[in-house]
Amino acid sequence: MRARLDIPAGQLHRISHRSEILGSNRLGDTATRDIIVYTPHGHDGDGLPLLVDIVGFTAGGPAHVNWKNFGENVPERLDRLIFDGALKPVVVAFPDCFTRLGGNQYIDSSVMGPWGTWLTTEMLEEVENRFHCGGKGKRGLFGKSSGGYGAIIHAMKYPDVWSAAACHSGDMAFELCYLPEMPSALRAIAKAGSIEAFVKNFEKGPKFPGNALHDLMTFAMAATYDPDPDPEVFCGIRLPVDLETCEIIEERWNAWLKWDPVHIVDEYADALKSMKGLWVECGDIDQYNLVYGARRFHRKLESAGIEHAYHEFNDTHSSIDYRLDESLPFLVDSLLD
Repeated sequence: MRARLDIPAGQLHRISHRSEILGSNRLGDTATRDIIVYTPHGHDGDGLPLLVDIVGFTAGGPAHVNWKNFGENVPERLDRLIFDGALKPVVVAFPDCFTRLGGNQYIDSSVMGPWGTWLTTEMLEEVENRFHCGGKGKRGLFGKSSGGYGAIIHAMKYPDVWSAAACHSGDMAFELCYLPEMPSALRAIAKAGSIEAFVKNFEKGPKFPGNALHDLMTFAMAATYDPDPDPEVFCGIRLPVDLETCEIIEERWNAWLKWDPVHIVDEYADALKSMKGLWVECGDIDQYNLVYGARRFHRKLESAGIEHAYHEFNDTHSSIDYRLDESLPFLVDSLLD
């Protein structure tokens, strides 16, 4: 819902991209993906910086361009910020990275698919070749929750591709945000009879109980961070806890921790120091305990001398798109500096 009708609207371009690599996933997900691209009013994209919006669990990038009640979608927000002079013109891509298990952490997984590689190769090439935007030193990405995790992990893993990243309430300190969900996941397995039965019952519908999404998320994280290589294991899902006692299986849990930004930040200090702009923030009453991970991460960045913008704000994990009014100008200014 446009906040002001006097603001000229940018254009949205829908690309149907057939990936050469995403078909390798074990979920049976399609390799054909929509990428919606925003170009500002009066611009065709040529020479502009590029931002990529990677979204939270249960969503896909194209959802951020849909009509939104009582608020702006992301293109409408971009229109307003650019019109008011708060944001320099920028191209923004909204790739569809949704999966059978409900979301994406934007890293390569033998089960979920090579999402990290796709975002940094095929997806970028498709957008930049069409709109002549971005390029080395002029690419950034942003996201919230799983998308926030993806943004910060990409800054660590792909500093030669991205030059700026904004992590809004991203997954980190896994022992605080994931381990508390394990008992619920075990109850879901016990009730359904197996992980496979749970997932297929979820897909069958016609609706699902509220907490089922959290259980599905737990299974998605397992398939992402520590997929079982056995092709006979349904969707490669194995949990890092004993299915009867919920005791941590150290080998499995350590495999998860190798992807936890708080645990691996020191290893990627040089990559993060190379960023032209790094934004980390979280609500101080985040209901998934992510603020504590953000504080730990912030302290480690400070200790390592990694320049970054860190913010806490008085809010939860939910309905915080308004925070983009601050992070998006920061990202674009950083890329153009």
